[in-house]
Amino acid sequence: MAKLSPLMLLPVAIFAGFAAMAGWALMRDDPSSIPSAMTGREAPPVGQTTLPGKVQLTDEMLRQPGVKLVNFWASWCPPCRAEHPALTEFAKEMPVYGIDLKDPEAGAVRFLSEHGDPFRAIATDPRGRTAIDWGVTAPPETFIIDGDGKVLYRFAGPLIEGNLDNIFMPELQKARAAE
Repeated sequence: MAKLSPLMLLPVAIFAGFAAMAGWALMRDDPSSIPSAMTGREAPPVGQTTLPGKVQLTDEMLRQPGVKLVNFWASWCPPCRAEHPALTEFAKEMPVYGIDLKDPEAGAVRFLSEHGDPFRAIATDPRGRTAIDWGVTAPPETFIIDGDGKVLYRFAGPLIEGNLDNIFMPELQKARAAE
């Protein structure tokens, strides 16, 4: 049997070390806890296009009185599908606006017709430029906007289960109390 040199094990040990560090970083960091650079600033422009038969989301809508939500979503995004019932519930009590991100028009229209449309108005972002301006990393992301059009809070990820109740709802309640 051939004798293994310690140098032959070095690449394996280095790889294992990097894999362990990467795994630790992924388990440690919660992307929704990363503060948005937009917090406290006026919401960026929302774009000039919408889906057929839908109301166009405008910048002026974001400056109307009251707290509102802006949700970046896509029909191809499984977490967006998972949070859709929560958005539908929010839409019963407050304005919820959608920005459809890098989505084929037919897919977005089909998704909303099959699952319901919780959005009071929609903008489309076929190239992702609006998402970049808002600091969106990946859908879904939801922003709480005040009556002056300022971003109060950004939540990265789906509004489901523990995240919804333990993280997002306290921020929404804080925003409503400040109205």
